[in-house]
Amino acid sequence: MDLNSIYTEIITEHNASKHNKHELEGANIVENGHNPSCGDEITLQLKIKDNIIEDASFTGIGCAISQASTSIMIDLIKGKTVEEAKELAHTFIGMIKREITDDKELEVLEDALAFKNVSNMPARVKCAVLAWHTLDEATTSSNSDK
Repeated sequence: MDLNSIYTEIITEHNASKHNKHELEGANIVENGHNPSCGDEITLQLKIKDNIIEDASFTGIGCAISQASTSIMIDLIKGKTVEEAKELAHTFIGMIKREITDDKELEVLEDALAFKNVSNMPARVKCAVLAWHTLDEATTSSNSDK
């Protein structure tokens, strides 16, 4: 099985899985993300306490890429500090924009590496980065003081 097949399988599994797709009781940050070019919409819900993302979830509609990217991102950020989560978001976006190409630097993205080749599909880039931009917006200093 080649790497592209493995990555496709990861995206398919996360799109089908609902383990991160639900309302989050007790969320203290809720941020909406929308991709007007294709209609993808997510609502990211975070439970942050003492600068740690204790839990996260999302609801929304969209293509397999946007939904899987959101689910994978949530798996990565749970238990991280807000700063660590923002750094992961910047690394992911940098990977998609081809600004970060060092495999060693990208290892922190774990399953999110499945989206590395999305940069070759310009129409899908906004789908892949929707959740990560929404996370970045949700964790700005004015929001994460909660």
